Order: sequence, then structure tokens, then C-alpha cells
Amino acid sequence: MPPAPNSQIQLEQSWLEHLRGQFDQPHMEQLRAFLVAEKGKHAVFPPGAEMFNAFQFTPFDQVRVVILGQDPYHGFGQAHGLCFSVPHGVPPPPSLRNVFTELEASVPGFARPAHGNLEPWAERGVLLLNTTLTVRASEPNSHAGWGWERFTDAAIRALSAERNGLVFMLWGNAAKKKKGLIDAEKHAVVESAHPSPLSARLWHGCGVFRLCDEALAGQGSARQGQQGRCRT
Repeated sequence: MPPAPNSQIQLEQSWLEHLRGQFDQPHMEQLRAFLVAEKGKHAVFPPGAEMFNAFQFTPFDQVRVVILGQDPYHGFGQAHGLCFSVPHGVPPPPSLRNVFTELEASVPGFARPAHGNLEPWAERGVLLLNTTLTVRASEPNSHAGWGWERFTDAAIRALSAERNGLVFMLWGNAAKKKKGLIDAEKHAVVESAHPSPLSARLWHGCGVFRLCDEALAGQGSARQGQQGRCRT
């Protein structure tokens, strides 16, 4: 759960420099109390040590692409702090299988991995961030509105203000609502349906990975870009 204001905050150092002030805010106090109560009654995912994995795996100055989702997987053993990713040994959920299908269709040379762990993406600069960082077992979106959104908004604002030429990929309605936090004069913004089976007909063929590659290569809407691909 979010650490107490005066405790040692377990967050990657470059992110801590940008987000330290968040932990003393009333919304984080509210969130902390909510999570304590939740854990007394329900299973909560991901485990506390993995809540901030998106930041741990991708330091602030190494972010090149932001994939923004809604909230963690709500099945046992699935969520580990990286949106759309699951630990090794856990079968890829339908939404992640749809992500791989779109990659196969639009990125030459992509080979579907035998697992659903996206840590290699994160280690190569893809910030895999949900708008809400925890969820109650079997109840999607159950932790929305308790303070996580203000925390993740602060992270998005910091990236928008202090970095240049990033690609923000907004998957689904919860992510699209964050568009106003991003300076589109400095960064590329790629919006799409969520890869969930519920919106798969809008997801398949949307070309988000092609658009991401073009923006990174300086051929899309990003004003400043770097060479790179969004791959496993």
C-alpha cells in the first residue's frame, strides 16, 4: 500500500524525486486508509511490494513510450504492477493475447512470445502504467476514485512537462480521459480502443504499434523522436 508520509518510500529514485510530494497529500491518506480496510476484507492485487513496479522497471529519464491502461488484472496471480503484463507461468489473459495479435499483424518480425511477462518492454523504456494501481479480487475498477488517479496523473504531467518526444498510447476510455494532461506539441498521442474482448472489433487493425514506431522514428506526430520499436 502507499507508504506512510514519514516512512521510507519504496519508489525508484528518479520517480521519487518527481512524486515524493504526492505521499503527503490528503488523497493519498484517503487511499492508504481505504487499502488498509480493503485488505482486511478482500484479496487485493497486485501484492503490496509490486504496486509500483511500473516505476521500478522504467526510471523517469528512460521512458520512451507510455502505455496507459485502466486497472490491474483482477484474477489471482495475474497482476504484478505492469499494465497488461502477467508473471511468468501465468497464461496471457485475453486482452494481452489481443495485444500480441495486433503486433503480429502490424509489426514486421514480431514473434508472439511463449509467455505474457512484459518486463522486457519496461526495461527498454515502455512505461506500463494503469490509471489505478490496485484492484479488489474479481471486481474490475473497484479501486477507482480513491486517490490513485491523482497520483498517476501527477506522473503523466511530470513526463509531459519534463521530457520531449515521448509516445503516449491511450488504450480505452479511462486512458483517453488523460489526454488533456499531455502536451501534444511535444509528444505523440495514440488513442485506441481497449484490447479487451469487449472492444476487440475496434482494437484489431487499429495500427497503434505502427503509429508508435512511426512517431519514435520521427515520421509521426511527435515533434522530437527517438529510434525504437515497442516489442517484447
